[in-house]
Amino acid sequence: MNSPRDQWSSSVGFVLAAAGSAIGLGNLWKFPFITWENEGGAFVLVYLLCIAAVGLPIMMAEVLIGRKTQKSAVGALKEAVGPIWGIV
Repeated sequence: MNSPRDQWSSSVGFVLAAAGSAIGLGNLWKFPFITWENEGGAFVLVYLLCIAAVGLPIMMAEVLIGRKTQKSAVGALKEAVGPIWGIV
């Protein structure tokens, strides 16, 4: 009953797809423009460090949960939450 699953051809493609899904084009155009207008170079550095410190562990946890459960995001959440899923 196990069906073969599609896989990414490279890890770079996966990372770019995940980043594009999470960030969005509006933020990529708007954020640098607003920062340039307000001379916020130091803010950009701190912002990128915070994004890396928070975002990378969350993304790694999501990938690891998906690999462990071998299910979709909803299926993994159902398995993690258990009987409380009916309330959610």
